[in-house]
Amino acid sequence: MKKCEYCAKEISYHEMFCSDECQNASNKFYEMREKYQKPFSVINGIFVLAIGICIFLYAFTKGIGAIGASVSMIILGVMYLFLPFPPEIMIHKFKLKKAIFLSRIIAGALILIAVVVLILYFTNVI
Repeated sequence: MKKCEYCAKEISYHEMFCSDECQNASNKFYEMREKYQKPFSVINGIFVLAIGICIFLYAFTKGIGAIGASVSMIILGVMYLFLPFPPEIMIHKFKLKKAIFLSRIIAGALILIAVVVLILYFTNVI
């Protein structure tokens, strides 16, 4: 059986979605992704690069490295929470609803790791 492109429920081979709600939610997601994809990509690139630079700087100055990497990770995590744009391969494998959910879990983990690093830094553990 074929599965709904949004929620992964089984449907007939002649349909793409199981209901109008799934179709509307899918259309809304793709419209939002088309609208915000360029700013998302630019911000994503800048802060991923910033994380790499801050990890490099951590070897020389722990303060700038730890705080900079943590702040960059928090900003990326918040961006992924509000704009969960999973890659196409993830959408194809898990369908849209679950891929968005997994992206938000990854965003939460990113924020959690950043907060733990900040706590460890300010308590002089690292």
